[in-house]
Amino acid sequence: MSALDLSDDDLALLNSKLGLKHLLEDNEIDPAEALRRTRCELELSELQEELVGLQNWVIENGHRVVVIFEGRDAAGKGGAIRRITSHINPRHYQIYALPKPSAEERGQWYFQRYVSILPKPGEMVFFDRSWYNRAMVEPVNGFCSKHEYATFMGQVNGFENMLVESGTTLIKFYFSISKKEQQKRFKAIAKDPLKRWKLTSVDQSAQKLWSTYTKYKQDMLEKTNTEQAPWMVIDANDKYEARLAALRHILATVPWSSDD
Repeated sequence: MSALDLSDDDLALLNSKLGLKHLLEDNEIDPAEALRRTRCELELSELQEELVGLQNWVIENGHRVVVIFEGRDAAGKGGAIRRITSHINPRHYQIYALPKPSAEERGQWYFQRYVSILPKPGEMVFFDRSWYNRAMVEPVNGFCSKHEYATFMGQVNGFENMLVESGTTLIKFYFSISKKEQQKRFKAIAKDPLKRWKLTSVDQSAQKLWSTYTKYKQDMLEKTNTEQAPWMVIDANDKYEARLAALRHILATVPWSSDD
């Protein structure tokens, strides 16, 4: 897109503080991409404002909401959660990215560590990876036995049905990225001294194990996509659009009303 193709509204948007930020943030100036990112960010602000209203409804009605973010490493799960929660009341939501189970937890029923942190009435809980670690990350990397994996797959739908039947809204996102995009993001993280800490041994083997992850991903999505707890698969190659899609889905799924 050249300057001749820009409308007066486009030019005004590009000349705004937000537009200039996106116009100058890459090495090569791309007006079309800067406009797209700027419009995405403006829509994000509008949706974030709606989410404040949704949270007020959750609090006032004692509702419970669980939002799960799953996907390959570097799919943008954490970034999406940060954008989604950036303006809601921190006293009424929690974000969990649980570490590997302790020795004591490994001897418990698998879901027990998650049951203890499910939302209280009036609360929202966001999981940056969840109990579905046992459906993908653990079996792919040999962190669980075949029996433990099979037990999980046999129990998870019943567990989620109990949550939903108890009045909890359960939203399950799978952020899907391509192998090429994952590699690109890994390289960017490795070059950034402020983000390099994010890379783990699991991340380093992710590209080599791509096909194995794909097999377990397909099994997970096929066998745990139920009427009561369906998966929402989001194309996350574009992180801006992925965040918008996730927010729109949350706003459309929780049974809230701005009139209540």
